[in-house]
Amino acid sequence: MTNDIDMKTFSFENILAWQKAHAFTLLVYKTTRRFPEDERFGLTSQFRRAAVSIEANIAEGYRKLSKADKLRFLNISQGSLEECRTYILLSRDLEYLSPEEIQQLQDNIENTSKFLNSYCNGIIHNSGIKE
Repeated sequence: MTNDIDMKTFSFENILAWQKAHAFTLLVYKTTRRFPEDERFGLTSQFRRAAVSIEANIAEGYRKLSKADKLRFLNISQGSLEECRTYILLSRDLEYLSPEEIQQLQDNIENTSKFLNSYCNGIIHNSGIKE
């Protein structure tokens, strides 16, 4: 008899770092809806694009066979995450969001960052992945 784990199909959606990144992306979309209309092609677009890039690069790197390829995509995710940190600060300084919304974004991105870093460290130290 097979156990439940054998019956599951694994995908990038099972990766906790992707789940956290996806939740962050949804939060970015929700909060940027209230940005001024004249930011639609500016900060709103850039912030959303960078947030999507975090989760998209985790997903893209998931099926890469070599450790170097996986880490390259995860490093791109980390860069996009840092880009989002800048957009959070800019949104704060432009007073586009409430202090509570800023705190929620900062807490969420910090949580995402921790899971992404843990995922990267797991890949670095996993000897089962080809160099």
